[in-house]
Amino acid sequence: MTITETAYAKINLALHVRRRRDDGYHELETLFAFVGAGDTLSAHAADQDRVSTVGEFAGGIDNPFDNLVSKALGLLPRSGGLDITLEKNLPVAAGLGGGSADAGALFRIVEQAHGLPDDWQERAAKLGADVPCCVRSETVVGRGTGTELEPIESDLGGMAVLLVNPRVPVSTGPVFKAWDGKDRGALPEGNARQIAQSGRNDLRDPAIQICPQIADVLTELERDKPWKFEMSGSGATCFALYDNTAARDEAARRIAGAHPDWWQMTGKLR
Repeated sequence: MTITETAYAKINLALHVRRRRDDGYHELETLFAFVGAGDTLSAHAADQDRVSTVGEFAGGIDNPFDNLVSKALGLLPRSGGLDITLEKNLPVAAGLGGGSADAGALFRIVEQAHGLPDDWQERAAKLGADVPCCVRSETVVGRGTGTELEPIESDLGGMAVLLVNPRVPVSTGPVFKAWDGKDRGALPEGNARQIAQSGRNDLRDPAIQICPQIADVLTELERDKPWKFEMSGSGATCFALYDNTAARDEAARRIAGAHPDWWQMTGKLR
């Protein structure tokens, strides 16, 4: 039997950086949301664990046996092996939590095949701050380093979304290092729509310093007057939310015509 899971693209509808912690990490307040599209993982039982990577962005993973899927396999107790094929449709180092989303999908595969241990959330956090939220891939508020998750009323499910990336990888570390250290205030109160509408991404400006093409993407997204547009995570992917799929598809066609070298993906929020 083959089990297939989508590794849903993660976007930050708001990302507020509050302070640098004593442990060297940054205190964050963010609204995680997920697009109903992304990488694809297929798995079947095997005598031992194996991971193979295919797809447009497979080359972005230098060592497929040292990625988060392989590491997640090593953290989850099971009675047998799994042969995993990872189809990389999302660009690497793109602010979409691609590796974390892949690991989250792997957790769901193991859950179906063998069940998860009671401490799965702690195990997920060992792989990265975004991994715990990616396991369930639901709209939640993240605090701390992003691992402290709070459920939230979401009225954004089904909203049309367009993702655009200039095909320039952006590493998270340098972006945080370029942040000016100013606390610009807490995440807004309210439901997901209210937080997304009033929230901001404090990493946008430092990311643009490193990758100026992000500003070009945001300028293009603004032209079509979406409900909201912003950079996701530490970049370089930007997203735009639309009230209907026709407006999204028209924007996608226009941008593809103007910038055929940019990557894009359409979908709806989960």
